[in-house]
Amino acid sequence: MVETYRRLPMKMKLDPDLAMEAKALVVLAFRNGPIEDLHAGKPCAVCSGRPEVSHISDDEMKVVMKSAVDAMYRLLWQRDYEPGAYNEALAFGRRHTIHWDDPELKKPVRRGSRPM
Repeated sequence: MVETYRRLPMKMKLDPDLAMEAKALVVLAFRNGPIEDLHAGKPCAVCSGRPEVSHISDDEMKVVMKSAVDAMYRLLWQRDYEPGAYNEALAFGRRHTIHWDDPELKKPVRRGSRPM
């Protein structure tokens, strides 16, 4: 099913409300999580700008992704069962993403060499 989805042509138009919601969800589920701890330090003088060098360990990546999945589940649960709380969370997220770029509507490019 996933492979079929990836082959579908993307004929999207930018929906400003949906773009704002997407940015708010990202800040709530990803940006304000453990990735912030990894980002807070100084750049590595030896490996910075070298894509062939891993910049995050598997354990760190697992923590980041687990946190994002947990947060997204909570947000989606709120959307379906506590819409008031969901809207409050989105309002908080929107305040922190007001100057972020809108989504690009081109076909996503998979980066990296690891399988999903």
